[in-house]
Amino acid sequence: MPFSPIAVRTDMAVEAREIVRGADAREVPGVRVRERAAGGVKVTEVTVTTDEGARLLGKPVGYYVTLDAPAFRERDPDVRSALTDATADVLAPLVARAKGEHVLVVGLGNWNATPDALGPRVVDRLLVTRHLAAFLPEDVRRRTRPVSAVAPGVLGTTGIETVDIVRGIVREIRPDLVVAVDALAARSVERLMTSVQVTDTGIHPGSGVKNRRQGVTADSVGVPVVAVGVPSVVLASGIVQKALDLLADELRDELMFAEIVEGMTAPERRQLVEEVVSPKMGALMVTPKEVDELIDDMADVLAEALNRALQPDLDRKEWA
Repeated sequence: MPFSPIAVRTDMAVEAREIVRGADAREVPGVRVRERAAGGVKVTEVTVTTDEGARLLGKPVGYYVTLDAPAFRERDPDVRSALTDATADVLAPLVARAKGEHVLVVGLGNWNATPDALGPRVVDRLLVTRHLAAFLPEDVRRRTRPVSAVAPGVLGTTGIETVDIVRGIVREIRPDLVVAVDALAARSVERLMTSVQVTDTGIHPGSGVKNRRQGVTADSVGVPVVAVGVPSVVLASGIVQKALDLLADELRDELMFAEIVEGMTAPERRQLVEEVVSPKMGALMVTPKEVDELIDDMADVLAEALNRALQPDLDRKEWA
C-alpha cells in the first residue's frame, strides 16, 4: 500500500511521521529516525532527506529534534532541569554551525494571548549582549557572543507580516544566525506543554492552526534560521479522534461499537472525525487550563537553554 501525504494539521515533524507511517509502522521513504534518552527526556531525531519525504510529511527537507518530557506538566523541578539540559545540548551544535558570532533571537507570537505568548516571554528572559561590548571587561567580552532579540508581534496587531519585520532587522544589523521561538500546534494531547521541537528549517507562523503566514526561513530572511517551538494548542478534532481510539480500546466487549470502530482503518477514523466534527466545531483550538503557569515554566526552560547554547564560555552565575 503506497504512503499518503499527511492530512492532519500538526507543527510537529515527529507526529507527521507517525501519521504517515500508520498502523503498518513502515518507515517513510526519505526519512531517517534516531531515538535516544537524555536524562529522562526522550529525544527523537527526524531527518527529512528527500523531496519525497518532504512531500509526505508536509515538512521541508531538514533536521527535526523532538524532546518529550511527559511529566513536565506536573511541574517537577528535576524534569524541568533535565529538559533544560537536553534542549541546550541539542541547540549548541546548531548554533555552532553559524559562520559568525552574532545571533538574533526572534520571539514570535502574540504577547496578549497566553497560549501564543511563548516567544515574547522567552525574549524577555534572554541574555541580550550586543549593546554591551563597549562596557564589558576584556575578559568577559572575549567570552561573550553578541546576541540581539526582538518580539515583533503578529500581523493582527502590527499590520506588518512578521517575516518583513525580521527581514528588515536582518538587513540592518546583519546577524549570522536567526533563532525563532514560537508556540506550536500538536495533534496529540499528551504533547501539550511537554515537548520541545528544534529544527534547522526555520518556521511558518500559524501553519498548525490553519493560519499559515510566510515562513521565517533562510530563503526569506537571508541567513540560516533555527526554530524552537513548544506545542501549546491542539485542534478539537484531534481530541475527538483520540477519544474515539480510546473508546475502541475500552469498549471492546460492546460488540456493536467494537465492530464499527475496529472495522475502520486509522485514515477512515480521521476522515470520519474531519467530516462529522470539524464542520460543527470549526478550527476550535484547545489548551491546558494551567497554561499561564506552564507557558512561564517553559519560557524559563527555553531561555536558559538558549543562554547556555549562545554563551557557552560564560559561567551561569555571570548571567543568571
